[in-house]
Amino acid sequence: MKHLFIEGKPENDVTLLLLHGTGGNEEDLLPLANMIAKDASVLSVRGNVLENGMPRFFRRLAEGIFDEEDLLFRTDELNQFIDESAKKYSFNCEKVVAIGYSNGANIAASLLYHKEKSLSGAVLFHAMVPRRGVELPDLTNTPVFIGAGKRDPLIPADQTKELVNDLSRAHAKVTEHWGEGGHQLTREEVDKAQEWFQQVYND
Repeated sequence: MKHLFIEGKPENDVTLLLLHGTGGNEEDLLPLANMIAKDASVLSVRGNVLENGMPRFFRRLAEGIFDEEDLLFRTDELNQFIDESAKKYSFNCEKVVAIGYSNGANIAASLLYHKEKSLSGAVLFHAMVPRRGVELPDLTNTPVFIGAGKRDPLIPADQTKELVNDLSRAHAKVTEHWGEGGHQLTREEVDKAQEWFQQVYND
């Protein structure tokens, strides 16, 4: 998978897995990584699927309707890539924290839903429920920050709540932040994610 790896400071053993939104690339979320955890290592990945020329992490059948077969295939592909990258770049695969926006947050959520111990934590900005009717792995003590917009036209509030409930039932430690805006990423929620990260990983 096309990607960037940036080694962090030795005293920080966390690696941030950056996952862009539809039409983005592996450079899009680098400023977020610097704001949220500037000393961490970074593995930033470009999605392997193209939709009208725009990179994505998995196919969809329509707006908000995922191609579940492709979602499962791409989730497995990304999980394997993380393991391979950990060996290649010598980072701890048990200390990988995803930061995803929109489509990238959805593939990160899919890792949490389907791949036990694939992530040690996640920041999900404007994510949807990746799949329904599945039993999640045990996410005990896995911290998850969910940033949502009260006026998001693409993700109804009840779907965000469903995501929160699914993760909480699997014993993840979920923190929610609800902004006043829509689907766009705001400075406020990035700042809240930074505060969350400092409390969870640096205290």
